[in-house]
Amino acid sequence: MTGFNRRSFLLAMGVGMGAAGVPLLDRQAFASTAGTTLETTATPTGTSGYRRLQAGPGWPTVVRSDLIQAKPNREARRKALASFVQFSDMHICDAQSPLRFEYLHPVMGSSAHRPQEALTTQGSTSLVRRVNAVKNGPLTGRPFDFLMTTGDNTDNHENVELDWFLTVLNGGRITPNTGDSRYEGVQNAGISTFWQPDLSGADDYKAKGFPQLPGLLDAAVRTFTSPGLDIPWYATIGNHDDSVVGALPDGLLDGWYTGRKKIVGFGDPVQNAKVAQAFHDPKAIPEAMAILGTSGVVRTVTPDDRRRLFTTAEYVRKHLPSGGHGYTDANADGVDVFYTFRMAPGVTGISMDTTNLAGFSTGSIGLHQLNWIERTLKRNSSLYYDWLGLPQRQNVTDELFVLFSHHTSTTMGNVLPDRRRPLDPRMNGDALLNLLHRFPNVLAWVNGHTHRNVITPHRHATPSRSFWEINTAAHVDYPQHARVIEVADNGDGTLSLFTTLLEADAPYQVDYDDRSDQGLASLCREFTYNDIHSRTDPLGTPLDRNTELLVAVR
Repeated sequence: MTGFNRRSFLLAMGVGMGAAGVPLLDRQAFASTAGTTLETTATPTGTSGYRRLQAGPGWPTVVRSDLIQAKPNREARRKALASFVQFSDMHICDAQSPLRFEYLHPVMGSSAHRPQEALTTQGSTSLVRRVNAVKNGPLTGRPFDFLMTTGDNTDNHENVELDWFLTVLNGGRITPNTGDSRYEGVQNAGISTFWQPDLSGADDYKAKGFPQLPGLLDAAVRTFTSPGLDIPWYATIGNHDDSVVGALPDGLLDGWYTGRKKIVGFGDPVQNAKVAQAFHDPKAIPEAMAILGTSGVVRTVTPDDRRRLFTTAEYVRKHLPSGGHGYTDANADGVDVFYTFRMAPGVTGISMDTTNLAGFSTGSIGLHQLNWIERTLKRNSSLYYDWLGLPQRQNVTDELFVLFSHHTSTTMGNVLPDRRRPLDPRMNGDALLNLLHRFPNVLAWVNGHTHRNVITPHRHATPSRSFWEINTAAHVDYPQHARVIEVADNGDGTLSLFTTLLEADAPYQVDYDDRSDQGLASLCREFTYNDIHSRTDPLGTPLDRNTELLVAVR
């Protein structure tokens, strides 16, 4: 991959200048690299085929001066303002649910089925353990102020998935199982298009090197305990949290969730293609529903009422008993699922809702919410009035802002009406970018959805009105990264946003008979790397991983 080649070049250059003259941060500027990808990273063994993982060299911090030049001696003047962690796309998964579309993975890739999806709770819990162990920002040493999870917290919009998600982050005992006491999903159905870890027969995954692991599925549904986060956490909603498999609107197939009928395949690839088309084309939905109602290879599974869909209002209300995690009673009707919160003194977070209940995986933002964001920024920016040449208003403070959403600026094109506010015009990502460019106190927009590490500079002719978009890879897929983001004032008219990736607190490699909680988390990561239907380059380049992002302030 391109990212691997560029990373190798940067590492070979040491801590001086990186690829294309990009400077690397002097290691003396670090508070502590322990437990981060600055110290060590998962690296595949061998060169081809199914590959196990091992400890590899850490990734350096790359200084990015895309928006403003870095000034010398800033380390000596630096003052930490905030330090937080981002989780994204955990996709806590009921892998045995009747309403799943695993059989579409040859058409849709890993978004339809993943060999590790029975281990999502264990994998996410290992990231919780990592955050608890690291505790502080590696560049500034500031203790973490909070954690934000930027959506797709659940995989399939089910009550039981939401309960597991909340327990992973809050702490407690989890039994990641539904239906029967034994696993009954596609991975023990004897179907060769899915990996059958318990069975000795051939399948498409074993043909690519996946091992036979007797007892893995029994261990996957075993009760275990999450320690929960040691810091406050906040939540942002994603499309998988309010739509069927993240793409279809509620009301089409709701009864299937709690029923006995599970389609595990079609004999006709044409039918597969027609069903897959419904995930991005509204005109294809009627024919897809007809195919699902009359065709398919069916497995009978044990019903479970806990698989019932939750509404957006229920999503909010389930957060409230454990502190709300940003949501309040004002959000409890599920209509306006956005809010502000104090990240640290002088720094405010805005959690946006970019989902659309009309369905489909892409997002947008309603004009009502966009106007609310504008009012919030205006109330907290004297610089905005300076820029317009207007007299200062009373009680205007100068806050710095970081915005959070699930979708990225380039994945907000779904402008279909949302039934929560059916007359409210839906706006795309460009509309949000144009709004944010008006305010010189916006530092960053942090998001997920793409399952990739991507950091994008959004430049403006006035440097102080430029900002960064920080997109972080998914927990459900390789490389299972969380991201630490530290905000520091350099005392020279610039701020630095340090981004440092974290990996799961699990061994890079375990014996194949290891069924401990950490062993399952380790195997989960190994399976993510080897998923035969993965189609992305999730790591990004060195410019998208561990970075110092410079931004101008006035």
